[in-house]
Formats: sequence, C-alpha cells, structure tokens
Amino acid sequence: MQKIKFIFSNKYLIIGISFAMWMGFFDRNEISLQLKRINELKKLQKSEEVMNQQILATKHELSQLKTNPETLEKYAREKYLMKKDNEDLFIITSDSSSIK
Repeated sequence: MQKIKFIFSNKYLIIGISFAMWMGFFDRNEISLQLKRINELKKLQKSEEVMNQQILATKHELSQLKTNPETLEKYAREKYLMKKDNEDLFIITSDSSSIK
C-alpha cells in the first residue's frame, strides 16, 4: 500500500509517465508514425539502389552504342525493328491468351 501511495504522490513520476504517453501516442510525431516513416525510408533507399544500377547499365549501353557500330546496328534492329533493304522482317510474339 505504501508503494502505491508513493507512486501516486510523486509528481515527477506522474509527469514523466504522462509525458511519455503523450509523446508516444498523442503527439503528431507518434511512435507508429515514426515506424511507418522508417519503413518508407528503407523502401525508398532500396528503390534508389535499383535506380542507380539501372543508370549505370544505361550509361554502359550508351557508351557501347557510341563506340561500337555493331552494337548500334543490333540495338536498332532489336528496339526499333529496322532492317536492311534486301531483308525481310518477321515479328513473332507469344500471346499467352491465344495458347490453350
């Protein structure tokens, strides 16, 4: 009984617990919001790493296109379906909805 009286009569303890509850649950920067922000930050950092890898791959591809004419021809044929005058171009697509 004496300990319970001490807890309720100690104003610093009551204020400290009240402050912790206010900061943890009622403040605009509450704990759950901070955890959501941390998770979002981690996702954005992973996304940044992926984007940086894509940028490096694109830069490498661009340097290959600038320096190697065979790579430029291959890129034009694959991406833009270009062909030489004496060639025929056949485009084969795999449409999964028509395959049973």
